[in-house]
Amino acid sequence: MRMTINAQKRDIQGKNAARRIRREGGLPAILYGSKAENVLLRLDKKDVFSILKSETGENTIFRVKFGSENPEVMIKDYQQDVVSDEILHVDLLRIAMDKEIRVTVPIVLVGEAVGVKTEGGFVDFSTREVDIECLPTDIPESISVDISGLHLNQSLKIEDLAAKEGIKIMSDPQAVIVLIQVPTAEEEEEEVPEEEGIMAEEEQPEVIKKEKAEEEAKKEESKE
Repeated sequence: MRMTINAQKRDIQGKNAARRIRREGGLPAILYGSKAENVLLRLDKKDVFSILKSETGENTIFRVKFGSENPEVMIKDYQQDVVSDEILHVDLLRIAMDKEIRVTVPIVLVGEAVGVKTEGGFVDFSTREVDIECLPTDIPESISVDISGLHLNQSLKIEDLAAKEGIKIMSDPQAVIVLIQVPTAEEEEEEVPEEEGIMAEEEQPEVIKKEKAEEEAKKEESKE
């Protein structure tokens, strides 16, 4: 049984209205649909947090109840404050369970690479998500890739992913997911004197010392 959250339709939009909703613990949202009209909604912030923190995250299919409607939806997108990470606005999408949709799912590495275990390399995990198309009921929590057979300088690409039947991989097939890198020797740090600036008297070159001595002698002669 799918999770259901309650929402209220709202007629007023704009920055001031959105701020007021957030101050009251709510979250402004909009529901998009294929043929249905877009609907302005007010959600409970706690409900949205619980969905985003679930195992399926943004790919969670749930119902949103407002008035007499109770459609199945997903979180299409959401806006966050760049400083506080507070969620400011949520876009919901009506889901037709018999139509394929495009979503992004995480990639999970399985096993320990030979190149790491016995050859001294390390894992460079560069592509952590993959775009797929499938029916809503077939959306996986993640797609796993076994790296245990990889040696130094070997890699796996998107084209190497083994997706289940009914799932189409839409990301660039040549994108590198993981590479077993060879560690590089760290450059020796240059020694920096503890104190910078004018050299101490005993460290100054002999020529400089001689010039200073001559200057001091001239000063003494002028005093006489």
